[in-house]
Amino acid sequence: MKITVFGATGGTGTELVRQALDADHQVTAVVRDPARLEIGERTGLDVVTADVMDPESIEPTVAGRDAVVFAIGARGRGPTTVAQDAANSIVTAMRGASVRRFVVVSAAGIHTTGDDPVTRFVAKPILNAVLRHPFADMKVMETVVRGSGLDWTLVCPPRLTDGKRTGTVHRNTRRNVRGRFSISRADLADCLLATITDDSLVRQQVSVAGGIW
Repeated sequence: MKITVFGATGGTGTELVRQALDADHQVTAVVRDPARLEIGERTGLDVVTADVMDPESIEPTVAGRDAVVFAIGARGRGPTTVAQDAANSIVTAMRGASVRRFVVVSAAGIHTTGDDPVTRFVAKPILNAVLRHPFADMKVMETVVRGSGLDWTLVCPPRLTDGKRTGTVHRNTRRNVRGRFSISRADLADCLLATITDDSLVRQQVSVAGGIW
């Protein structure tokens, strides 16, 4: 496949690029600072420096691709619109290039369906208070994606860790994965690659979590 990754220098994005290349996919990593992409030169990798907020600048990076993956998020806890602004720009670029498959990393923390009472009424309110600004941005980003008209999938993980790839990912399209509170970035990247070609997840929100029951 030909895949474009936005947010490639983040933990999840870098892992996704690495796994996609290992699987012999062709990857375009769109970055602001190429030096921050800690992968090095690899066959099949094209690193492009572009402003994600400029649709005209990024349209060539998505043209002719089989899928676009969004792994962009705010780095701090202050007021931000980075996710929603980036999503609007990428959607515009994808429409211009007639590319439809859009896999987007969101967060399980902004959803409560299926949560146990302690998580829903104790843990989540605390989490949403601490991360209220990036979560508010992510909620708007989801609205942008849902209204894009593209073949989108929203992938919502809980807390991300730097653990190893286990190959065990629990997912649910109706509610959050109950009793699972983290997933490694390596497992999330593995899940994202699988999601790209899973037609049953087109225009679906899927919650994912790692670990063995």
